[in-house]
Amino acid sequence: MTTTAVNPVLLLTAVVRGVERLSPSFVRIRFGGDGFEHVGPEGATLDQRVKLIIPTPGRGVPRLDPSGWYAAWLALPEDERGVLRTYTARAVEGEGADRRLVVDFVLHGPDAHGGAAAGPAGAWADEARVGDEIGLLAPRRRHERDFGGIEFAPGDARRLVLVADETAVPALASIADALPADAEGVAVLEVPDAADFLDVRFPPGIEAHWIARGHRARGSQTLATLRACLRLGADASDAGRSPSPGRAADLDDVWETALFSSSGDDVADAPERAAHLGPEDTYAWVAGDSDTVKACRRLLVGEAGLPRHQVAFMGYWKQGRAQ
Repeated sequence: MTTTAVNPVLLLTAVVRGVERLSPSFVRIRFGGDGFEHVGPEGATLDQRVKLIIPTPGRGVPRLDPSGWYAAWLALPEDERGVLRTYTARAVEGEGADRRLVVDFVLHGPDAHGGAAAGPAGAWADEARVGDEIGLLAPRRRHERDFGGIEFAPGDARRLVLVADETAVPALASIADALPADAEGVAVLEVPDAADFLDVRFPPGIEAHWIARGHRARGSQTLATLRACLRLGADASDAGRSPSPGRAADLDDVWETALFSSSGDDVADAPERAAHLGPEDTYAWVAGDSDTVKACRRLLVGEAGLPRHQVAFMGYWKQGRAQ
């Protein structure tokens, strides 16, 4: 008897069920609709990535088959396909017809240090109303491993270093929800304004530092705080300036975990190496704009001496590029 393989990818029309303005820079949207009883992940959401298709104004969500969806989407005329963006799931709530996917959108604004104006996704979220529809590609429940999209993998690390800008705060908040009560380490979260400090619950052993960027260079205070937390001392060459704005060649150039390196470096033995973290048993998870992520990686690997397989760093976006 043969069994039909289950596609781990769900491609659904996501209907806005609720909109909540969390702060000047964050809006939380809950999605539901037909087929949402199958939306994963089954366990902790962590930094689970999903893809959203923002329809072209005046047109509906493209109808695509989950098998070979990307080629079919590219084949559509530009005025029909809409725009594709990757986001992290803040949470998955409820059961059956009441199951909801929660996504926290950051509403970008231009700044003096390469910050992008609001792109199609942020502009859509800013105007979203109950009943609006977008396309959603998400893992099928109980098939998350086949879908992928979760990078946080600390293994048995005793100490965590967590770094995020506003685009990665939802993922870091989701990770914080899943941390054991005895977790220890430091979290550095940089957002545009103090009004954007969200109610993220960290275990008592996690020392959390919220940074209001204001008019200061993007990432500069994150690096200074990280240096202080790691007791590395100040670096006068980086004081008061952003971490190489605009120099990241491409987002694909800024992604490395224990299992994958966008630089093409060999990580075939990374799972074995990850099982033996290091003398401090420290695991670092860093996500945000590509330039700050690169600078944090240099600090953690180059100066603090963390082995590369103990650092997951992800460029979620690139300065100067609309999201």
